[in-house]
Amino acid sequence: MREHGRRQVLRTGLGAVAGSTVLGGVGATTPASAVPRPGGPIEAGGAVTASEPASARTPLPWVADLGDGRYQNPVLNADWSDPDVIRVGPYFYLVASTFNRVPGLPVLRSVDLVNWSVIGHALTELEPKDHFSEPRHGEGVWAPALRHHDGRFWIFYPDPDFGIFVVTATDPRGPWSTPHPVKPGKGLIDPCPLWDDDGQAYLVHAWAKSRSGINNRLTLHRMSPDGTELLDAGRIVINGDDLPGYTTLEGPKLYKRDGWYWIFAPAGGVTNGWQSAFRSRSIWGPYEDRVVLAQGDSPVNGPHQGAWVTTESGEDWFLHFQDRDAYGRVVHLQPMRWRADGWPVMGTDDGSGRGTPVLVHTKPRVNGRTEVTAPASGDEFTGAELGRQWMWQANADPAWWSLRRSPGRLALVCQPSPVAGDLRLLPHVLTQRLPAESFTATTSMSVSTMTAGSRAGLVVLGQTYAWVGLRHDGDRIVLVCRTAAQDAAEVDAVTPVPLRGRSAVRLRVTVRPGAVCQFAAEVDGRGLIPLGAPFPATAGKWIGATVGLFATGPATGGRGGVAEFDWFRIRPISS
Repeated sequence: MREHGRRQVLRTGLGAVAGSTVLGGVGATTPASAVPRPGGPIEAGGAVTASEPASARTPLPWVADLGDGRYQNPVLNADWSDPDVIRVGPYFYLVASTFNRVPGLPVLRSVDLVNWSVIGHALTELEPKDHFSEPRHGEGVWAPALRHHDGRFWIFYPDPDFGIFVVTATDPRGPWSTPHPVKPGKGLIDPCPLWDDDGQAYLVHAWAKSRSGINNRLTLHRMSPDGTELLDAGRIVINGDDLPGYTTLEGPKLYKRDGWYWIFAPAGGVTNGWQSAFRSRSIWGPYEDRVVLAQGDSPVNGPHQGAWVTTESGEDWFLHFQDRDAYGRVVHLQPMRWRADGWPVMGTDDGSGRGTPVLVHTKPRVNGRTEVTAPASGDEFTGAELGRQWMWQANADPAWWSLRRSPGRLALVCQPSPVAGDLRLLPHVLTQRLPAESFTATTSMSVSTMTAGSRAGLVVLGQTYAWVGLRHDGDRIVLVCRTAAQDAAEVDAVTPVPLRGRSAVRLRVTVRPGAVCQFAAEVDGRGLIPLGAPFPATAGKWIGATVGLFATGPATGGRGGVAEFDWFRIRPISS
């Protein structure tokens, strides 16, 4: 993982959904009878559920399941960064890093490694609370590890500025425990535990040079079996500086198989790196290494940082991310097999044991019927809570929004904005991951209660950003389209258009390959009209761009009223 909290569930806000995993020792799994089974639909906010066919619901912006026994990569075509995956009984569970975004540590569930749904979040608040009361881009939750041990789900995650933490739950949907510090300190990243056959426990982690001054090495500790503390100062078991060509060795995942200890770890950087495997008969080493997955002649750059998982039928698979700039770190699924020489290879073996990513492949063999699903996107705002797809830029306050003020609509309070209105610096911006390479996001909004100096609308947010919406100029409400370059203030992309008494508008952004965006608006019932020139979305700090909604008030004078949104709909370009 590249240099990568806690809150009780906000009952008026963010919700939750499920996933599956292989354990610290890959062969160990939990019986199906012991796995919590959700009751009723497992998804909200306009996505397909396990109990409802895809044809009965809104078209999905991306479908990995080709419907003919094959799948296409990426299986998660959005910013599900630094994935770790396990299987427990018939289900697979996936967790991902979330950095400064709240809620953190999403938990996804699948029955076939291809169709995924979000079932919850392990963190509904980041700690320290005050520190994360404002956006801390690039900080927060970096690459986590997920395991199931002793009847519980465990997530070990790093905050590079505060240390390594653990949370646990008996049900992956939650509730999850309060984060417990396992190793305080700076620069500690990418932890992964292993409970060995003899009852001993271990934890391996990497280092962030920006905080610790070192990187490219992996440190192993003895850990208390209850996962609460480390029992020694740690020992470097793999030093990338001693390996020809290795840079930025990180993201270790620790396994045991047939008497061998394995560390799967990426190196070379997220954009152009590769995946290596290291093995030893002793957990303390020495370890021998091999590159087992690299780009080769495929279009999948930097294939690495992921997890090995085994199906109930005994098939081995590897999930990893690919950094796609504004789209974030999308997740690919590779077939994996063990060669006669005892080494794993992912994707298509080139004959030397170095794999190349596949683009289309036969799906994993699993028992039972599977439905076409994808993590939810959009929201009709008809539920009691916001969908699990929504994220804030910092710890959230339930006073920022309501789904009860006008049932079936989202009310966003125009919060005072004392930082020159820069949306990158405001916690109360509500966003989602870009869900596909091409899509439209459309909303209908009104601002009848807004006061002078307030504004609200639709935003595409990264290290640069752009928005379209309404602004109250004191004597009139105007339609505005604005952009902000990196480290620069907003400027008008078009001349503001007075609404002549209207306070409602329909807004859309169309995103096309290359994350090229085009805003449009409708104010007179005659259809959507393009506004401004096309612009590229840009990535944030270690994350992809996001799309969403906002409402801000003037810097002084209290709240600036309320903006109401009827719905937020994401559709494929063709629909």
